[in-house]
Order: sequence, then C-alpha cells, then structure tokens
Amino acid sequence: MKKKFKCEIDCADCAAKVEAAIKKVDGVIDANVNFLTQKFMLEAEDDRYEEVLKAAIKAGKKAEDEFEVEV
Repeated sequence: MKKKFKCEIDCADCAAKVEAAIKKVDGVIDANVNFLTQKFMLEAEDDRYEEVLKAAIKAGKKAEDEFEVEV
C-alpha cells in the first residue's frame, strides 16, 4: 500500500535526512519526503501499514525534530 500525507519540513537537506532514516525502518518498501510540496509518501505492506507508519514517523522525528505528519 502506498499513501501520501501532508507534512511539515523546514529544508531540502532536512527532508533528505528524514527520508534516509525512514527508508531504514523495517517494513518500509519506499518513502519520499518532498520539501517543495510538503508531502510525505510511504509505501509498506498492507497488513502492517499502520505499524510501519508509526515507526516511520518516529524515525523521521528522531532524525529531525521539526518533521510533522498529518495522519
């Protein structure tokens, strides 16, 4: 399953750092954090999507405190 969410990120470097951290989360198939559009895309297995989403947001916030996602 692939879903897009509105997010808040301060700069392109921050977005790249957050994206790299999220891609390391177990269960993440693909992820993209776009500074210009303020969008966060997460692709993960359907049966674990909510669990992986929570872990991905946590990893993103750990990489960059200012990372916020509207779920």
